[in-house]
Amino acid sequence: MPDHVTINGVRYRWPQRPVVVVCIDGGDPAYLERYLADGAIPNIRRFIEEGFATVAIGSMPSFTCPNNISIITGTPTARHGISGNFYLDTATWEPVAMTGPELLRGDTILAGFADAGAKVVSITAKDKLRRQLGKGLDVGKGHVSFSSEFADRCTLEENGIENLLDYVGMPQPDMYSVELSLFVLEAGIRLLKDRRPDVMYLSLTDFVQHKWSPEEKEACEFYKRLDDVFGRLVQEDITLGLIADHGMSDKSDAAGEPNVIWLQDILDATFGAGETTVICPITDAFVAHHGALGSFVRIWSKGNVSVQAIINRIAAVHGVDLALDKETACRLFDLPEDREADVVAISRKEMCIGSSARQHDLSGLKGHRLRTHGSIEETRVPLILNRPLNADYRQRAACSLIRSYQIFDFAINGTL
Repeated sequence: MPDHVTINGVRYRWPQRPVVVVCIDGGDPAYLERYLADGAIPNIRRFIEEGFATVAIGSMPSFTCPNNISIITGTPTARHGISGNFYLDTATWEPVAMTGPELLRGDTILAGFADAGAKVVSITAKDKLRRQLGKGLDVGKGHVSFSSEFADRCTLEENGIENLLDYVGMPQPDMYSVELSLFVLEAGIRLLKDRRPDVMYLSLTDFVQHKWSPEEKEACEFYKRLDDVFGRLVQEDITLGLIADHGMSDKSDAAGEPNVIWLQDILDATFGAGETTVICPITDAFVAHHGALGSFVRIWSKGNVSVQAIINRIAAVHGVDLALDKETACRLFDLPEDREADVVAISRKEMCIGSSARQHDLSGLKGHRLRTHGSIEETRVPLILNRPLNADYRQRAACSLIRSYQIFDFAINGTL
């Protein structure tokens, strides 16, 4: 095997032991702060005390796809090009899903190591991520790539594994359940024992964090179960890296109703229907727990309304944090210009932004406060390693801001 592999300009040494990175989807630091104080997560506490921990900064928008792809490529959004779940094709004025592997620019860390001869495994909760995370990965050569969402459909040809439910010993999980994430982790442990891959990426779902705050017992029970699995993972003599793709915030009012800015309705009332198009890039198949509402949206003009006029109107709306033109948004948040809108709007932490009220189904929120993400506030995420840093990376951590997409760099190159 080579002594190192260079992927997207970063030199990674060959792993001395299996490196497992877990993305705790929606893993806001507030959950760990609460449960560490309560003594509920002893394994994570041990990692923090014996290894390394900090709060890293994720990519904007603080959504699942951009940050998972940043993590798995080790690059910012401007480099890999996946800046949300949707962008607008201005030739047809139709939204385009950004889940195809052909839209991802550059290589994944998994594919880079696989091409160099390593054994790799990628397991995700949501299938929308599977194909991009598995880009360039030839499962015919012993690698594995699947989602727990479609665990019952896995084949050797498509996923590198079959009869998965029997193999893991769990039934097919429901898409809105804690088991969707736990299946990912239990499958990871089984594959680690049986195949001992060199590099493994396990990406969970944020169903729990959308539904329950750190103060609610259901969230605590989930984190206790995560902590148990993490303890069993490190028994396999691995380097474990824990990261999150984004945080999570309560965005409801005192009465429990969502704090929503219906931006398309506001712009239609100001400039006329059809003059602007608002796209909510948080939208995916899992909308029941957030109603396709986040704190970051994109706005395109059909040509009759100036960008500055749109910015001026949005900036005057209560709850809006930033209204930016394309160039400014790309410069501030390292976004790909060719996939960015004319205007970007970001709400304050306690608010979210929708398009038109009639286009959002909020029935799935019944009985729960809206908890969602997308703002600058939700870019703060925990980064934890179960092993201490070497001298070089201790210096880097002390003197520079750590980005969440550096987790593989720190786990592979930075640990003792």
